[in-house]
Amino acid sequence: MVLIIGCIVVMASVVAGLSLGGGSIMVLAHLSEFVSILGISLGVMIIASPVSTLVSILKKTVVALKGGPFKKAAYVEGLEMLYQYFMLARKEGLLALEGHLGDIQKSSIAMKYPSFLSNPLAVSFFVDCLRPIVDGRVKPEEMKGIVASELKGIHKESHASVDILHLVGDSFPGIGICAAVLGIILTMGSIADGAEAVGYKVAAALTGTFLGVFGAYGFINPLAVLIATNNETEERYYAMMGQAIVSFANGMAPLMAVEMARRTLLSAERPAADELEEQLKNIKK
Repeated sequence: MVLIIGCIVVMASVVAGLSLGGGSIMVLAHLSEFVSILGISLGVMIIASPVSTLVSILKKTVVALKGGPFKKAAYVEGLEMLYQYFMLARKEGLLALEGHLGDIQKSSIAMKYPSFLSNPLAVSFFVDCLRPIVDGRVKPEEMKGIVASELKGIHKESHASVDILHLVGDSFPGIGICAAVLGIILTMGSIADGAEAVGYKVAAALTGTFLGVFGAYGFINPLAVLIATNNETEERYYAMMGQAIVSFANGMAPLMAVEMARRTLLSAERPAADELEEQLKNIKK
């Protein structure tokens, strides 16, 4: 929603500026320039990106339009879920988690948290980090390195879409100049048609330059920054789970392991310590 409001403000500023100058938004209605700029930009993205990155850009743009990947409630639910798994392991042993991790979609604990189950990457991260402890394949002190490797891979994969958007944003002014040059070439062929025809085609060419700069700094680069911010928000969710698992693997009590995870979050995301402890005690009851 905030993204949509920002786009409206940017567009409204252009319309207001043209109106105050005695013009109309229709002076920018040159379809050839739009087709050239958008077509070249799309081609740049296709050339520079594997299909998976293109799909990621679309998905992350949709997430940005929705307001971000996670709300505060998702972090609280994640902490509650971690606590329940840790309490189960503390009471019945780590092997009690094996059935839950084998098919987590049917886990009686995970099924209480649909926001977690609907996120395939979160599910994969949780299972991949917790399973080595349950299977006894790693020592507790080795878990920190495993979690760090998982987080590094997630960061690298999520940042690919941001890099491509920055590439397109940085290229947009140059693409606008290309469209403007094409317009000037057309203008040179219409000099004999009179001053009015020449003026119209020069205006179309200048529109290409404007659209290139406007698109880069008004939309694409800000979108890239927003997606990067959302990526960091998502990575903190995984870091929260990772910290809890590492803390529990190293012998911390479930409540303290969850508290360590809570401290990885930003102030706007994390619940107060007393509030979280009260919620966890209610779950225990």
